[in-house]
Amino acid sequence: MIRFLVRKVPSVAFVLFASSIIAFALPRLAPGDIAVTLAGTDPTAANVAAIREQLGLNRSPIVQYWDWISGVLHGDLGQSYRFHRSVASLIGDRLESTLELALFATLLVVLIGTTLGVLAGSAKRRWARTSFDLGNSFMIAIPSFLTALALILIFGVYHRWLPVSGEVSVAQDPAIGIQYLVLPAVALAIPPSAIVARLLQTEMAKVRNEDYVDLALAKGASPKRITLRHVLRNSFGTAVVSIGLEIGTLLAGAVVIEAIFNRNGLGQLAVSSVSTRDFTVLQVLILGVVCIAVICQIVTEIILAALDPRIRLGD
Repeated sequence: MIRFLVRKVPSVAFVLFASSIIAFALPRLAPGDIAVTLAGTDPTAANVAAIREQLGLNRSPIVQYWDWISGVLHGDLGQSYRFHRSVASLIGDRLESTLELALFATLLVVLIGTTLGVLAGSAKRRWARTSFDLGNSFMIAIPSFLTALALILIFGVYHRWLPVSGEVSVAQDPAIGIQYLVLPAVALAIPPSAIVARLLQTEMAKVRNEDYVDLALAKGASPKRITLRHVLRNSFGTAVVSIGLEIGTLLAGAVVIEAIFNRNGLGQLAVSSVSTRDFTVLQVLILGVVCIAVICQIVTEIILAALDPRIRLGD
């Protein structure tokens, strides 16, 4: 395990370095000047110049990047231009909301994706496989925001079973907090669940043609035992990889879902930072998403190696 992690360090460091450059450059490529925005209505050239000097925007991009990345490495994420607060405090105030949504949605992806994948991969009749294929295709094709609107209409407007706006912390009140999480998490989890199910179904169909499955059949093993001990175990690696990759999709989709359900999370913070050109907040959010994706990828490889003895960590 240690050898595996050590060998990952150079590639992880390169990815994070390249991502930090992109995170720093992307917000600054947008047209306009943050100093003009902060100067308010009818700004004078002197006011704009004073703001640029105060924020350090008159320095070269290389110097600005070095100041920012060196601060990040020392735990200083910078100050928000808009809120005049530390970026760390802004993210800390909203992190719990996004983590609750992302974790609940990931749990639903695992449950729904593996259940549908196993059912579709175990279906014997042609009409059953066709039904699962059509259902998965529909779930993949439908956008998350459209699913969210449909869920709001059905469960929030017509039947009034679940709340459709706002949030309550799960840590403070688990029963009420989960009620506020159900609809946004389901809307966020449906497309990734269908992708996981489709990949698991395809891999199970492939594994069923392997020689060791035929050998188990010849020995008189029951279909349930063959599915669980031989087919599913050797197919689940694909689902693990897919789930790890889809976590990034969940974080990206949380931006839209949080806006629809009026959740005060990092997605809302990212949207407001884009509209107000708050570079310092936006670049930290971008770099943070990349860090989470890298960590998920490493964890995925470790889990995959634990599930499949043919894979050796570090090889």
